[in-house]
Amino acid sequence: MSSPATTAWDLGSFVLHEPITVLTDLLVTVVCWYAFFKLKSQPAGRLRMLFRAYFFTMGLATAYGGIIGHGFIVQLGFVWKMPGWIISMFSVALLERAAIFHAQPLLSPQTGRWFARLNLVELFSLLLLVVYSRNFFFVEAHAAYGMLVVVLSLEYYIYHKTRSLGSRKLLWAVAIAALAATTHLLELSIHRWFNHLDLSHVLMALGAWYFYKGAVLVLGEGDLKERPQ
Repeated sequence: MSSPATTAWDLGSFVLHEPITVLTDLLVTVVCWYAFFKLKSQPAGRLRMLFRAYFFTMGLATAYGGIIGHGFIVQLGFVWKMPGWIISMFSVALLERAAIFHAQPLLSPQTGRWFARLNLVELFSLLLLVVYSRNFFFVEAHAAYGMLVVVLSLEYYIYHKTRSLGSRKLLWAVAIAALAATTHLLELSIHRWFNHLDLSHVLMALGAWYFYKGAVLVLGEGDLKERPQ
C-alpha cells in the first residue's frame, strides 16, 4: 500500500495518499478562512478587501492542494496539481498588492505605480512559465519574490518610517513563512508520517495567523503618519 517515500490510508473504497499532509494543508485553510471571516468586522476599504482576498485564495489553494494535490493525486494525475499552484500565485500577488497599497502614503506616486505594474508583470510572467514548464520551482520563485522582495521590503520601510505595530507583526509573519519555505526546500522531516511537507504546513499556518494579526493591527491604525526623525 505504501512505499518508503510516501504514506497512505487504505479506506476500502479508495486510498488517501499523504493523509497527514492533507490534514496539515487543511490546517492552513482553517486559519486563512478564519482570518477571512474575522476581517469582515474591520474598517472597510481597499486594504481590507486585499487582505481578505489574500486569505480566501490562500485558504482555497491549500484546501485544493491538500485534497487534490496530495490526497488523490495518484488517481487523478500530476496535471491536477497545477490549479492549486496557480491559485496560490494569485494569492501571493494579492498580499504583495496589499503591502504596496499600505505603503502608498509614504511613496511617491511614480514609485507606487511602478510597484503596482511590476506586481502584474511578475505574476503573469511566472504564471506563463509555470503553465509551460509544469515546474513547481517557478511557484516557489514567485512566493520568494513576493514575500522577501515586496512584502518584506515595503513593510520594513513602513516600520522604519512610522513604527507601525501592524508592519512589525507582518515582518514576523514573513520570517515564519521564510522558515516554512526553508523547511520545505531542505526537506527537514521529523518522521515519514510527519515529513518536511507537514512541518512546513504547520509553520505556514502559524505564519498565516501572524499575517492575520498584522492585518488587524494595520487596519486599525488607519492612515500612516511618518514618525519624526
